[in-house]
Amino acid sequence: MPIVTRRRLSLAVAAAAAAMPARAARAQGAEGPSDYPSRPIRVIAPFPPGGGVDLTARLLADPLSRDLGQPVVVENRSGGGGVVGMEAMARAAPDGYTLAITSPGAVTAGPHLRRLPYDAAALKHITRLVRIPSIMAARTDLPARDLREFLAMARAGREFRYASGGVGTAQHLTGELFNQMAGLRLIHVPYRGTGPALNDLAAKVVDIYFGDPATLGLIRQGGARALAVTSSERWPPLPDTPAISEEVPGYAAENWFGIAALPATPDDLVAFLHARIVRVMAQPETQRRYNEVGLHPATMPLDEYRAFLRADTETWGRVVRTGNIRIDSE
Repeated sequence: MPIVTRRRLSLAVAAAAAAMPARAARAQGAEGPSDYPSRPIRVIAPFPPGGGVDLTARLLADPLSRDLGQPVVVENRSGGGGVVGMEAMARAAPDGYTLAITSPGAVTAGPHLRRLPYDAAALKHITRLVRIPSIMAARTDLPARDLREFLAMARAGREFRYASGGVGTAQHLTGELFNQMAGLRLIHVPYRGTGPALNDLAAKVVDIYFGDPATLGLIRQGGARALAVTSSERWPPLPDTPAISEEVPGYAAENWFGIAALPATPDDLVAFLHARIVRVMAQPETQRRYNEVGLHPATMPLDEYRAFLRADTETWGRVVRTGNIRIDSE
C-alpha cells in the first residue's frame, strides 16, 4: 500500500510539473483564459458591406471561427466615417466578445480631424491585419505621360486637381502628404464618396485620384491611367508603375486596417487574440484570399504594432496641422 501511494504521489508531482509550462504559457496569453471563447464573438465593421473594411472582417471571420471553435460574426455599423461603429464597440463589455476593425480614420488620423466619442489611444490594439497601397490614377488624356513629367509640370505652375471621397478621407490625406513632400499645390476636390470621385476621374472632370486597389478596375477598363503607387516600393499588380518615392524620396502612404478590443480588456486576453489572429492570417489560404482582393496581410508583433500606431499618429497629425484640415470644413 505505501508503494502504491508513493507511486500515485510521484505521478501527481510529474503531472503538476508538466502542467507548469502550460500555465505559464496561459499567463503570457498563448492560451488565454480557460473559458474563452465560450460563445460567439462579434466583430464590428464600421463601414457598409462590400468595402475594404467589410472584406477585411469577413475574410478573417471564417478561418478565425474554425481556429477558436466559436462563430465569429461580422456586424456592419456604418455612419459618421466609421465613428458610429467604433462608438457601438466602445459601449460593449470589455470581455473579448466585441472587437472592431480599425483604420487610420478611426485611430491615427481621425483624432486630429475632429473630436471622437471614444478614446482611440486607449483602445487595446491587437494587430494590424492588412496594408493597402493606393494608386495615383490619372485621367486618360492627362498631358503628363509619367510621374516625372507630372511633377515637372506641377512645379512649373500647371494647375492640377485631385479628387477624394471627402475631406479627411484616406485619399485626401494621401494627396495632401504628396503635396507637402513634393512641394506642390494640387487643388483638392472633395466628393461625397469614392464612387462620384472615380466617375469624375473617368469623365475627365478631375486630373488625379489617389485610389485604393478597386481603382485597378477602372484602369484595366481604360478609364484611367496609373501614374504611380503610394507604397514605398513598386506594387506587384502594377510592376511597371513606379512608386512615388522613386521621384519623391521618403514618400510612403498606405492605408491599413487593424483589429482592436475595448480599453479595459485584460492583457492576457489581448495577447491570446493576437496570437490566434496572427496564426490565422499566416495561413496560405487566408493570405491567398486577401491578396486576391488587393488587401495584403501585414500583421505585427504587439510592441511593433503599437510603435507603428504612434508613428502613424505623428505622421497624419503633422499632415493635418500643416494642411489645416478639418472635417467640419467639408
